[in-house]
Amino acid sequence: MDPISTARYGLMAASRRFEASAVNIATMGVEGEPEVDLAKETVGMIEAKTAFSANLSVIRFAQDMWDSLLQLQTR
Repeated sequence: MDPISTARYGLMAASRRFEASAVNIATMGVEGEPEVDLAKETVGMIEAKTAFSANLSVIRFAQDMWDSLLQLQTR
């Protein structure tokens, strides 16, 4: 299991969730569009932001691990 690939998919999913909430908020009040729960969409955006940050931390940690391994091998 490659943590960087897994985190990359997590980044993409978080981006899609954030974008979906942003689109829902942007279309609020437009005639013909369904009602939008602003609180729910705002929470969704915060959750997506947190998930994005968490996945980014996984990528950074995995990169640090690879760098440390390479340093051990060059000694």
